[in-house]
Amino acid sequence: MKTIKGPAIFLAQFISEQAPFNSLESICKWASDLGYKGIQMPTLDSRFIDLKLAAESQTYADELRGKVADAGLEITELSTHLQGQLVAVHPAYDQLFDGFAPAEVRGNPAARQQWAVQQLKYAAQASRNLGLTAHATFSGALLWPYVYPWPQRPAGLVETGFEELGRRWRPILDVFDEHGVDLCYETHAGEDIHDGISFEQFLAQVDNHPRACLLYDPSHFILQCLDYLEFIDLYHERIKMFHVKDAEFNPSGRQGVYGGYQGWVDRAGRFRSLGDGQVDFTAIFSKLTQYDFSGWAVLEWECALKHPEDGAREGAPFIQDHIIRVTDKAFDDFAASGIDQSLNKTILGL
Repeated sequence: MKTIKGPAIFLAQFISEQAPFNSLESICKWASDLGYKGIQMPTLDSRFIDLKLAAESQTYADELRGKVADAGLEITELSTHLQGQLVAVHPAYDQLFDGFAPAEVRGNPAARQQWAVQQLKYAAQASRNLGLTAHATFSGALLWPYVYPWPQRPAGLVETGFEELGRRWRPILDVFDEHGVDLCYETHAGEDIHDGISFEQFLAQVDNHPRACLLYDPSHFILQCLDYLEFIDLYHERIKMFHVKDAEFNPSGRQGVYGGYQGWVDRAGRFRSLGDGQVDFTAIFSKLTQYDFSGWAVLEWECALKHPEDGAREGAPFIQDHIIRVTDKAFDDFAASGIDQSLNKTILGL
């Protein structure tokens, strides 16, 4: 067995114009002072990483690692969640998702997709240059407007959607394979890959590609009322990344999973800071340890109520306290009688 690495923190929800969250050096010092050992980096803010340069220049990648190491941290993974979203966008969401892309490709879905695909390819090479073995992203969605089958979906719609999704992602997965990096899809509402069944449908379209892996985040499964522990049993071989994020689901006589169009504070299902929700992290860390998960436990802070800095401060010790230092001995070794093959045969009547 292996001991999970951590604690680490995903920077996406903390980056801002205010110090210490406005430069790589200062945010790393802040994270290190809180007790974190690693940072997971989004890749759209050039103040923190020039993704293209990290892909093309080993020198720049080494300098980037050095800046992070100076604060006593490691880069755990890179993230292209927003770029991955743009690999597959249903037209209903064109204007909403245009904001994820640079101005020169907005209003041009084909150009925007090409830009996103190139971003993913840069991310594969940059990850290799940084010595990373896993990468976080979203799948995007062509089918999400049809997640509920009313009106009745036309025959073959889902199959056609996943065929196209696989067609778009297969070349990207091949690039990640060339660079020795697992591409981990976060199973998330709004994505065509949002649960186990949809992941299996995707895998079927990319011939069970060895680099098509999972970012495990139990908070999304709380909101879906999905068994997040059995999910680990089913897909542990594909789980290469772990977001430690809490959530709660409190349905009432007035609302349930769909939330009645309410904002986050008033929804039955909402994300919470670590320890404030309903996720059984003791069981999750036990299962991941049992299955030899060797990646990082990464805090992703999203909470409808608590201030992010408080969530980050509480998150490092919470994760540290849940990491299981694996044992190198059996608890009943004290009663072992040693190896005696002759005795074994005698006991078996051989």
